[in-house]
Amino acid sequence: MKPASLGPADRARAVRELADQEFDVLVVGGGVVGAGAALDAVSRGLSVALVEAADWAAGTSSRSSKLIHGGLRYLEQRDFHLVREALRERALLLTRVAPHLVHPVPFLYPLKHRMWERFYVSAGIGLYDTMGGAGAVPRHRHLSHRHALRVAPALRGDAFVGAIQYFDAQVDDARFTMTLARTAAGYGATVVSRARATGFVREGERVTGARVHDLENDREITVRAREVINATGVWTDETHRLAGARGDVEVRASKGVHLLVPRDRIRLDTGLIMRTEKSVLFVIPWGRHWIIGTTDTAWELAKDEPAASGADVDYLLDHVNSVLTIPLGHDDIQAVYAGLRPLLSGGADETTKLSREHTVSQPVPGLTVIAGGKFTTYRVMAEDVVDAVAGRLPLNVPGSVTHRLPLAGAVGYEVLWNDRRRLAARAGLHVARIEHLLNRYGSCVDEVLELIEGDPSLGESIPAASDYLKAEAVYAVTHEGALHLEDVLRRRLRASMEEWDQGAAAAPEVAGLIAPILGWDDETAKRETENYLAQVQAELQARREQSDAAAAAALHEAPRLFPDRAAS
Repeated sequence: MKPASLGPADRARAVRELADQEFDVLVVGGGVVGAGAALDAVSRGLSVALVEAADWAAGTSSRSSKLIHGGLRYLEQRDFHLVREALRERALLLTRVAPHLVHPVPFLYPLKHRMWERFYVSAGIGLYDTMGGAGAVPRHRHLSHRHALRVAPALRGDAFVGAIQYFDAQVDDARFTMTLARTAAGYGATVVSRARATGFVREGERVTGARVHDLENDREITVRAREVINATGVWTDETHRLAGARGDVEVRASKGVHLLVPRDRIRLDTGLIMRTEKSVLFVIPWGRHWIIGTTDTAWELAKDEPAASGADVDYLLDHVNSVLTIPLGHDDIQAVYAGLRPLLSGGADETTKLSREHTVSQPVPGLTVIAGGKFTTYRVMAEDVVDAVAGRLPLNVPGSVTHRLPLAGAVGYEVLWNDRRRLAARAGLHVARIEHLLNRYGSCVDEVLELIEGDPSLGESIPAASDYLKAEAVYAVTHEGALHLEDVLRRRLRASMEEWDQGAAAAPEVAGLIAPILGWDDETAKRETENYLAQVQAELQARREQSDAAAAAALHEAPRLFPDRAAS
C-alpha cells in the first residue's frame, strides 16, 4: 500500500466523493477512535467515509499524556480485563502496527515504606509485565535507595526508601491519529477534515447519512451511508441530539492538564510515576522536555477549548515539587495544555472513579455509537463498533485485520533505522536529524527527503523552531492534511508545546512556507498568523486565572477560524 497524500487537491477530490457516493459506513469524528474505525472498516472491504469537524486529533486525541500504557493504577482497582487488553494493544503497537511512532519509555516508582510496599508493588508490576505478553518492553527491576538516586538525582533523598523501575510506551498522539486517517485513505477511505456533521438524514426511523458542512468552502453536503458511526468522544451526547435520540450512553468530560518544562530543570535519567491522593502523577520524557501530568477534574463548560487554569498549574507544581530537591516554579513552565477524557457516566460523583471501559450502542436504527475507552485501546474500540455495524449490513463482512495491519510508515522502518548513517550521508543531514525524522515519519521519510532534493533550502531548520526542518512544514500540508497554520504548529510540528513562545516567532515563517501550497494571498497568511498569535496570548491569560470559568472566558477571547460558521 502506497501511503496516501492528504494535500489540498486530495481533499477537494474527497469532498466530491462525499457528495457523489453512497458509502457502506460513514464515521463521524476524526479522533483516534474514529480514524481507527475508518481503517478497520475499509480494511474489511467496506466503502468508508470519515469526516472531522476540525483538524485530525484536534480534540482529546492531541491532548493526552502521550502514553501507550496498560494503566498500572487499574490493577489496584482490580480492573484486570482493561489492563490485559491495553497491554496486549501496547505490544501490538510496539512490534507490528506502529513501531516508528510508539517507543518504550522507563518509569521509576519510588517506594515510601520498607519491606511491605516493595513486595506489594513488585507483585503488581510483575503481573503488569506478563499480562499483555512478555517481550515487548524490558521487565521491571528493583533499585536500592542509592541506585535510585543515581538514575534520579533530582529526587529528595528523604522522599523515598527505594524504587522499582518498569517500562511503558510513548506516542505522539496527534501524529498517530493523523497517520491512522492517512492509512485509511491509502486503502480507499474518503477522509475529510474541517467537515462538520450538522445533522442526520433519515428515512422513516432509520438514519441513512448525515448533513455535512464543508467549512473550508462554506457549502453543505449530504453524505449517504448504509450505517453511520458516531465516534465523537466527549461530544457524544451532542451528536445524539443531532439525531433526535436520547441514547442509553452518557459521557462525562474529565479535564486533564499537563505542563511542559525543559529537560534540564529536572535531573532524571528516567520517567517518574508517583501516587497522589486521587490518582497518579507522571513525569514523562518528551524530547528536550518533561511532560508533567495530569489532573482529573469534571469539566462542565464548552468542550471545544478546555482551559488550563492557574489552579490546575499550582496543583501539578505542588505535587511534583513534593519530591524534588530543586522545586519548579512558574518561570520554569514552557507550555501548558488541557484535554478532555470521555468517561462513561456512572453513579460516582468524582470523575476519577468513572470507568475507562468503552461501550457500543445503537440509539436509533442506522446510527451506532462508540463511547468511553482510552487512547491505548482505540483499535479494540474500533473493531468492536465495526463488528456491530457489520452485523447489520447486507454483506458478508470479514473479521477485523487491524491487529496485523501496519500503519503508513511502519513497513521498512527498522531497515531504514539500521541504515540511518548512510541515509544521513546521502541526504546531507546529521544522523541525529535523520533519527528524528525516522521516529516521526518511519519509511515515509523518503517523501520528506524528496522535498529537500527538489528544493535544498527546505533542508534548513525553521529558525524559531529548530527541532524541525522547513520541509516538515511543507510536508504537513502536501501529505498530512494540514489546512491552517494552527494545524501545522500544534499538531504536525508541536512547536506550540516545545517552544518558549508556543511557536509565535515561527508562525510568520511557517505561514510563508505553506501559503503557496494552500493558495493563500498575503492577506490570508497575515490573518492566519495574527489568529495564531492571538490564540497563544489567550492561552497564557487563561492559565493566570484561578477558576475554570475565568480561564474558559479568557480562552474564548481568541479568534476562531470560522467565526461566522461556529454554530454549524
